[in-house]
Amino acid sequence: MPTVLRIGPYRFYFFSNEGDEPPHIHVDRDAATAKVLLEGVELARSRGLRQKEINAILGIIAEHRAGLTEAWHDYFGTAD
Repeated sequence: MPTVLRIGPYRFYFFSNEGDEPPHIHVDRDAATAKVLLEGVELARSRGLRQKEINAILGIIAEHRAGLTEAWHDYFGTAD
């Protein structure tokens, strides 16, 4: 599970076996988690996060989208 970013209480990472899925990022804070698609910065699912926190996470991902997407393609050897 490569961690590609840490901001505040959040860890942004992806699973090593998900290269056949569309680019996305997982976010954890303690036991709370979310999966966000990088194209369009769209929430795929979440558990244990309030809407305000989800919105903050989506904002962080939008701000760092280019770097997160690049990390995805670098790791999985795929191109845009």
